[in-house]
Formats: sequence, structure tokens, C-alpha cells
Amino acid sequence: MPQFNDTELTAAVIRSFEETPDPRVKFLLEELVKSLHEYVRKTDLTFDEWGYAIDFLTRVGQKCTATRQEFILLSDVLGVSMLVDAVNHRERDGATETTVLGPFYVGEHKPMPHGADISPDLDGELMFVQSRVTDLAGKPLANVPVDVWHADNDGYYDSQRPTYETTGPSSRARFITDADGRFFFRTILPCSYPIPTDGPVGEMILQTRRHPMRPAHVHFLVDAPGYEPLITHVFIEGDKYLDSDVVFGVKDDLISKIEKRSDAVTPDGKPAGGPWHLMTYDFRMKPGKGNAPKPMMAAEKEDA
Repeated sequence: MPQFNDTELTAAVIRSFEETPDPRVKFLLEELVKSLHEYVRKTDLTFDEWGYAIDFLTRVGQKCTATRQEFILLSDVLGVSMLVDAVNHRERDGATETTVLGPFYVGEHKPMPHGADISPDLDGELMFVQSRVTDLAGKPLANVPVDVWHADNDGYYDSQRPTYETTGPSSRARFITDADGRFFFRTILPCSYPIPTDGPVGEMILQTRRHPMRPAHVHFLVDAPGYEPLITHVFIEGDKYLDSDVVFGVKDDLISKIEKRSDAVTPDGKPAGGPWHLMTYDFRMKPGKGNAPKPMMAAEKEDA
């Protein structure tokens, strides 16, 4: 009978996966075991620390709901989400940079006409967003669905509000690009905000003396047939958290200078009703393929 010790055990566990039929699954499990075992040996992990880690991960899972993904949040703040993004997008070839999906891609992204106000009932300064989707050579891509979502003026996403079940989506929508690859809409100027700190991930952030803040941004998911799905944010230039985003998601290419305007009308010819802000950003798509993620809740309904 084998006498497993702190060096022989790792090899024995790896051998236990020898009959795994899928070579990629086999490889991933073997490498995971090597990394986990090396961590335990390197740190001389105690029983109390091991028990705390199991309890922490249990609480992370228990905090997950149909509108909240605490495991994605954990992955984000540990930099794992951005690392996975980086190794999968090493060569951009001039395409728009990618960043994290985040834990708030939820619910229904209702198709809306160009120029629609996606935040009609929210307080905040008016922002007009105009954008264009093209290939790497600048050719416009028509009939492309683009999902957008962002936090409100208080730093909350719609799904974080206790009234979400009755009031439904806000500051999120889907637009379809026109023949020139363009789409545009109205919303409010987003602000920087803290990630949720009422769960185990927030507890970890606060205990380690890290701030929980994300710089102001708008999320975009562009899913053009024949091109890699683009998951990204557009950040607002000048935000004080651009250099210390708690989820490490900022890239220079994704920072947009938001113009403060006083024109009486917005670019679509509608009355502005006072000072407003203009965000202009174009998305360059990389040829390829891939499956765009589905929003939580919406994906659950399809699977039901």
C-alpha cells in the first residue's frame, strides 16, 4: 500500500487522471493539482487556514444569485479575469482592446431604436453616446447587435436595486448597427463606484486595505458574425481611479475624452434641455469566431 507524503502525493493524484478521455481536461486537472499542491507546500498551509479558505469559498457560492455572481467578482479582484482575457487576446492587430465582462451582465437587453434614452427615470447629467462598428480596415459592419450597460448616478446597477424585479432593466439595452455601422443613444453620465462590499469578496478587499472602487465606464458587448465577440468598457478620461481600478480592467485604448457641450440639440437633432456630455468611440472588430456570453437570468430562461 502506498505511503503518501508531501512529495509523493502529488504524483499519485496526477496518475489518478491517466484514463481521462479528453486530453485537454486531463491537462487542466493535472496542472491544477500541481499548482494547488505547490501552494500548500510553499506556504506550509495550516488546518485553520485551510478551513478558512473552504469557508470563504462556500460563502462566495452562497452569495451568488440569479442577479449576482460573487465568483466572477472574486475572479475580477484577484486579477484572474483580466489574466484569462490577456492570454486569449495577445494579438489584437489593431482591434479594439478587450476587458472584463464583470458580474452585472444580467437580465434582458431589450432592442431599442437609435437615439433612445436608456436611463429615462434616473437622475444625472445627460450623456449622448455615438459609436460605430467597423472591421480592421474601417469598413462599416451593419446589423451588428451591441449590448450596453452601466451603473447609475449613485454607482448601482439596476440588478442591485431592491425594486429590480418590479421595475425591470435600466441603463442597459441592445442596439443594432445601421448600414454605416453606427448606433447612438442617450443616457446619464456614469460615475465611479465601489464593487459590492456586503459579501465575502468585499470583506477580503476591506481587510487587505484595498479600496473597492472602479472608475466610471460604460460596458459594451459587440457580437458581429465572422468576428471575435468583443467584450469591453469605455472609461471616462480624468477619473481618479483609472490607475487603481479594483479589477485591473483599464487599458489606455479604452479611455475616452468626454466632451462637455452646451449646444441646444444633441447630434440626432433632439433638444438637449441644458448642458450635456458627448462620448464618441468606435469599435474595430477582429476577424474570427467565438461564442459571446449570455446575460445571467436570460441564459437561465433559455436553458429551462
